[in-house]
Amino acid sequence: MLIIDKLAYQSRWCQVDPGHKCLIVALLLYIALVSKMEVQLLECVGVALLTCHLLRIGLLRYLRWLLIPLVFLLMGLLGIVVTVSGEPARLWLSLPLGHSAIGVDPIGVQVALATLCRSLAALTATYLLLLTTPFNQLIRLLQACHLPKVLIEHLMLTYRFIFILIEEAQAIHQAQSLRFGYRNLSTSFRSLAMLVGLLLERVIRRNEQMNIALEMKHFDGEFRL
Repeated sequence: MLIIDKLAYQSRWCQVDPGHKCLIVALLLYIALVSKMEVQLLECVGVALLTCHLLRIGLLRYLRWLLIPLVFLLMGLLGIVVTVSGEPARLWLSLPLGHSAIGVDPIGVQVALATLCRSLAALTATYLLLLTTPFNQLIRLLQACHLPKVLIEHLMLTYRFIFILIEEAQAIHQAQSLRFGYRNLSTSFRSLAMLVGLLLERVIRRNEQMNIALEMKHFDGEFRL
């Protein structure tokens, strides 16, 4: 079981109707999109503390979960902050680049801060739903929203293959570690490349085995959800 599933099942909102949770998160997302920066920051802090309380975890652990999407967010904001302009005087920390200059745009900084606050508020609201709602409740919620069956089936199969990926990757990594495949940097890169290749091969084989099993059970192309 993934750690996200364990947290969802142990949360204080585990038995709460997923439709109610979805409405709360939808309201939080609306506030995150239309409110001012100060309100977005308050929402971000408040929702983070609420999530920690519901999951019975520490704030530091929750902040570590935010680091992964935050890295991608900051990389995207870098393109907003740094710009090339023909007016070097209006840039901060500018470097000459022919007849132009590259530097930090003050207007870009304001836009980046607004985007960062809005994104963090929306991200914490999304975490609230995902970390407090087990996967089977999410499936029922999608069915209640009358989403196409094929979309729900693809979501379920993707979720299933996450476990297969983790299981196969752990098995390969353990075998490589027992053979000292990660004793230094060069062997670690070589072992990692082998792991990726073997992982792809094993996942394809597991998919073929699943297709054979479905055919033997006279699968008609529709999963009974």
